[in-house]
Amino acid sequence: MACRISELVLGCREPEVLARFWCEVLDFVVLGREDDGSIEIGPREGFGGAQPTLFLSRREAPEPGKPRLHIDVNATDRGQEAELERLLALGARPADIGQTGEESWHVLADPEGNEFCLLKARLNPL
Repeated sequence: MACRISELVLGCREPEVLARFWCEVLDFVVLGREDDGSIEIGPREGFGGAQPTLFLSRREAPEPGKPRLHIDVNATDRGQEAELERLLALGARPADIGQTGEESWHVLADPEGNEFCLLKARLNPL
């Protein structure tokens, strides 16, 4: 009964530049690109291994009062809704950052207000 860190999300102005840098540093490869210029990099074997991926989220400028790095988690042994219930019972709370309600993830805050996302599982629950 747990989550695992699946992605570290870094807000940045130039995802291409950081992707090249971190791919060299970590021996990662580009795993995907978004229409807005964001890039996901990770181990050569892809998402779901022992290491989290690094999602370079394109931002024109740092958002005031918001850290540039946040964690994405995936449930390891249950579906997203069951994991959401568990996280809320542990003290997480929903965080509104302007979602539309159509997202496949939930934005939450830990007991000190640090935002993180519970992703729709890209791995099958165990």
